[in-house]
Amino acid sequence: MLKRFNFLVSATIICFLFLGFSYKGEERYATVRRVIDGDTFVIDNGRKKGERVRLIGIDAPETRRTARKEVGYYGPEAKEYLQAMLTGKNVKLVFDVGKKDRYGRLLAYVYLREKFVNAELVAQGYAVTYTLAPNVQYADFFVKLERQARQAKRGLWK
Repeated sequence: MLKRFNFLVSATIICFLFLGFSYKGEERYATVRRVIDGDTFVIDNGRKKGERVRLIGIDAPETRRTARKEVGYYGPEAKEYLQAMLTGKNVKLVFDVGKKDRYGRLLAYVYLREKFVNAELVAQGYAVTYTLAPNVQYADFFVKLERQARQAKRGLWK
């Protein structure tokens, strides 16, 4: 009985901590300094290197060969598309439940004026859906956009 009580108390504390650290809906505005690849870019934050931002819910093909990955089909095109869209522009970053990934990058839904950048990349075939809990707010929407891009043979699906 005591073990069960300790478990319930621990679980309750963890839930409160998790809910207390939710960033869902928080917004921040920033200027894009440079694009790293089709789903990651750097914003100005007052520091020399800036801060990396990873687009939530999507995955673009790799643009560089690394020890573990090859350059992906349509990777350079995805990077060029994002560069043309964002470099030097002011964007709105909107956070979901988790604000950073294990690499320390900000995780965000990104808006350029009225354009939802994450969705645009999937809809045009420059990225695929990549859902990773707890940031799942637009998962179904991205799946729908990916299906439409595939059927229309856009981008990756040519």
